[in-house]
Amino acid sequence: MSPTLADVRIMDSADPLRGFRDRFVLPDGVIYLDGNSLGALPKASIARTSEVVLQEWGDSLIRSWNEHGWIDAPQRIGAKIAPLIGAKPNEVIVTDSVTVNLFKLIVAAARLAPGRPVLLSEAGNFHTDLHVASGAAELLGLRLDALEREAILPALGPDTNLLLLTHVHYKAGFRFDMAKVTAAAKEAGALTLWDLSHSVGAVPLHLNRDGAELAVGCGYKYLNGGPGAPAFLYVAEHLQEQLVSPLRGWMGHAAPFDFTDDYVPAPGIARFLAGTPPILSLAALEAGVESFDGVDLDALWAKSVALFDLFADLVEERCAGFGLECISPGEPDRRGSHISYRHPHAYEICQALIAAGVIGDFRSPDVIRFGLTPLYLGNEDVWQAVDRLHAILQDESWRDPRFGVRSKVT
Repeated sequence: MSPTLADVRIMDSADPLRGFRDRFVLPDGVIYLDGNSLGALPKASIARTSEVVLQEWGDSLIRSWNEHGWIDAPQRIGAKIAPLIGAKPNEVIVTDSVTVNLFKLIVAAARLAPGRPVLLSEAGNFHTDLHVASGAAELLGLRLDALEREAILPALGPDTNLLLLTHVHYKAGFRFDMAKVTAAAKEAGALTLWDLSHSVGAVPLHLNRDGAELAVGCGYKYLNGGPGAPAFLYVAEHLQEQLVSPLRGWMGHAAPFDFTDDYVPAPGIARFLAGTPPILSLAALEAGVESFDGVDLDALWAKSVALFDLFADLVEERCAGFGLECISPGEPDRRGSHISYRHPHAYEICQALIAAGVIGDFRSPDVIRFGLTPLYLGNEDVWQAVDRLHAILQDESWRDPRFGVRSKVT
């Protein structure tokens, strides 16, 4: 028998992370289960971005690059992300987007092994990863092989130049064993590039411990950095001086304000900067990352596991017989922090849920995805969401024609 509403309220009252919910703007009447796509607004972001605009930009003007540390923001925020991914402070930098950072690292890493012709990835990987990989492969004269998950490790061999994988799959939520996969690639003589976009801020990450060499990650999902927030990239310390970014912008120069014609890469991780840092976006991201201050990351993951299990149990009990098929793995060490269901009318059900105040998202062609963001979600949120899902399935209100109209962003 699954918990009652009274039960989950008692569970929330005993939640050691409950107080962190107060750090966020969460609209009344809305159950937000899409923080894995766009994180909620941290209250601190409002004050911080206002301060940057009105005081630093408004009063200090260009002096703020020095007086208020604008010029150091990419490294400073990267160092704050480092503990969330199990890396050293000098191994992480905030810059550009995931898409751009993927290109930089794919090209830089592939050039270390010119005799290996294969760029290996997973079929069904997030499409920007595969799109960028295909473009980089064309430029470098490589062949992109996108294989089914179970075929990836057996395919590693002397032809493998670089292995590109997403740690947690964006749709179903399957998680790779980072240590195992990275070790297998190393044994085959290949580097591995990890996309942490659906991991960082919710799922345990230990890049140094697991031997990870290269990674990128998103700033606007679980890190709550705001729409289109800058991304980050990670390069293991021992590789940094071997790699040179193909996007040789002035901020990645060893002496950008010498204004020389020749390019000399900056030492360390700074060589992966390109253009001028977007200060307003960085300010919001920094506030989002600081929302994790004081958070026990083991407790964060334990809460994610509990929210997932509660959601799955409630759906199994209350929504059986309505055609929902859970496609996310049940074992915690094989999954991320979202749960996904397949249904032939997934889009319409998702839109009906949004109209009922439950915001999840739809992934083509037939998947409803619910992000379980442990920093600000509670057990009652999950209980109420499934209660409304059951009502929509039972009365078939999802058949309302307005729920079948596709929007540009789904």
